[in-house]
Amino acid sequence: MALFIDTFVNKIDRKGRVSVPATFRATLAEQTFQGIVAFPSFKLLALQCAGMDWMQSLIDSTQNVDLFSQEHDDLTAALFPDAKQLAFDGEGRIMLPEALCAHAKLTEMAAFAGRGRYFEIWEPQALEAYKAEARQRAADKQRTLRQQGPEGGNR
Repeated sequence: MALFIDTFVNKIDRKGRVSVPATFRATLAEQTFQGIVAFPSFKLLALQCAGMDWMQSLIDSTQNVDLFSQEHDDLTAALFPDAKQLAFDGEGRIMLPEALCAHAKLTEMAAFAGRGRYFEIWEPQALEAYKAEARQRAADKQRTLRQQGPEGGNR
């Protein structure tokens, strides 16, 4: 299973290319498609990104809603039509399409933020503001995680 952690800020060159962090590329190395899949978040001013395996898991998840239902139509319309396969070049860079840059308000710099099974690309200042708000919400609501035991049960 892919694991994306940490935050990296990289420069976007004038051609729209940005280097994907080396640790993220290493996580994706076993994928059949050598690159990432990115799509506009429908909740945040960010791009949600991962490998094809994660995209397949999203496709599989749509099987849990009734085909042709409004929920299915909304989810698939929000996820797949704007998703882009972005191949790595020889230097580990991807080319960010204008539509994706516009959604996330990316201009000169891109922050790659690990989110576990996927990562996001943000405008760096927007990411810092979002993280501060998220930490405050988690603190205000006293959010915690249950620790999984060795056999998957809760402790």
